[in-house]
Amino acid sequence: MESTWEPPLSEHHGRLDAQALRALPDSAFAFPRARKEPLLDPSHVRNAIARFDQVKDVSNDERELAFANIKKAAEYFGVDIKETDWRQLGSRPHTPNSAQERS
Repeated sequence: MESTWEPPLSEHHGRLDAQALRALPDSAFAFPRARKEPLLDPSHVRNAIARFDQVKDVSNDERELAFANIKKAAEYFGVDIKETDWRQLGSRPHTPNSAQERS
C-alpha cells in the first residue's frame, strides 16, 4: 500500500494541544481517517510504533496504510524500524485489538 504521509512543514516537538492537532492536515497522521498518531518528528514516530496496537476502531486496510505511513516517516526522520509488516507490531498486545483478531 502506498503511503499518504507527507513531511511536516515545520517540526513539532513534544505534546501538541488540541488546537495544534486540529490544524494538522490528515497527511500528518499514521491513521489519516481517524486522525490518530501524528508523525511530526522522530519521537512521534517511535510513539506511533509503540502505540500501534492501541488504536481502536480502524480496519485492517487502515492499519496497512498506517504502517506504510509510519515506515515513510521513520525513513524521513532516521528512525530504525525492524518490523516489515503491521502484524508484527504488538505481537503481544497489552490492549485488546480486534483488528489483529480478524487477521
